[in-house]
Amino acid sequence: MKTLGIDIGGSAIKGAPVNTATGELLAERHRIEIDKSMTPAAVARVVAELAAHFKWRGPIGVGFPGVVEGPRIWTSANLHPKFVGCDAAKLFGRATGCPVAMINDAAAAGIAEMRYGAGRNFMGKALLLTLGTGVGTALAYQGVVVPLELGHFTWKRGKSAEKHVAASVRENKDLSWKEWGGRLRDYVGELERLLWPELIIVGGGVSAKHAKFFKFIKPRARIVPAEFFNNAGIAGAAIWAAEKK
Repeated sequence: MKTLGIDIGGSAIKGAPVNTATGELLAERHRIEIDKSMTPAAVARVVAELAAHFKWRGPIGVGFPGVVEGPRIWTSANLHPKFVGCDAAKLFGRATGCPVAMINDAAAAGIAEMRYGAGRNFMGKALLLTLGTGVGTALAYQGVVVPLELGHFTWKRGKSAEKHVAASVRENKDLSWKEWGGRLRDYVGELERLLWPELIIVGGGVSAKHAKFFKFIKPRARIVPAEFFNNAGIAGAAIWAAEKK
């Protein structure tokens, strides 16, 4: 019931052992900063460092911010382009000496929230957004989570949507909560027209401050913060790996 969950983001790698029967983190999460210039080999060394921090010998689940099919990564918008085509399960497995299961990071967060968090027992259509360096998206229906890449559809001025609405954009451009919330309102409205969710779950570190910006979004669907906040990706990656053993 114990698996190491690792969440790779655009600015940091976070991880902790997880009780996969509850989603509970069994130790304080460990965080190591990274950046886009780091090659897959360099990131693998950080993943190994994180596993060593917990003296981990066992299955590891790794969430990655891009399209993941089986062990392989196919997009890497916010990390090194050499990740594209990379067999990440093999790369991280060799670095840690442990069996590794890969999953999209937003899908991992969705699994945690639908099993044990804000979406538990909800059998309708739920949209999960993770707001961080980029924007992760996943859709769940009757508890089944499907990864999406709706942070990358071309939107205003021909740029990916996440270039307008990611939490990192608010920080980098020093936007007020009202201005950033207005951007999210437009983006969420677009997703509602496409997907018609009944529930919207917002995760990522900024979700802990949801009271500052939820009031500006005004969606048709009910909107709630992720109960796991910024730990959803860690918990979900661990759950995924446990089920892949």
